Amino acid sequence: MVDTSLLSSIAKQMMTADEVEVGGERLPVRRTSKQGLRTVTFTMGGRGYAAIEQNPEKPSRWGGLARSGHQVVQFKDVVTNRFVAVAVDGEAKEYGGGKRRGQPAADRG
Repeated sequence: MVDTSLLSSIAKQMMTADEVEVGGERLPVRRTSKQGLRTVTFTMGGRGYAAIEQNPEKPSRWGGLARSGHQVVQFKDVVTNRFVAVAVDGEAKEYGGGKRRGQPAADRG
């Protein structure tokens, strides 16, 4: 489970500033080498995460939102390399609210 209020804060900060403050620590917002997308790595609950600005050229729902002017930030767990949450215009939501793959309906909590 992730802290969506912290993710919202990080998303807002990284889209408007050159650094992000997380738990009193200032972290630099960097740019990816190819598309120049904003990114910042941080720790939350003892785990490493990366916040990555959504590439508007991607043919996905999130890419479409970015193309239409929304600020979309994806959050990835750096150990598992899986996306765990998304923030659209500063409002973060954790992934995993729908069906879980590979589990029968009776086993889902």
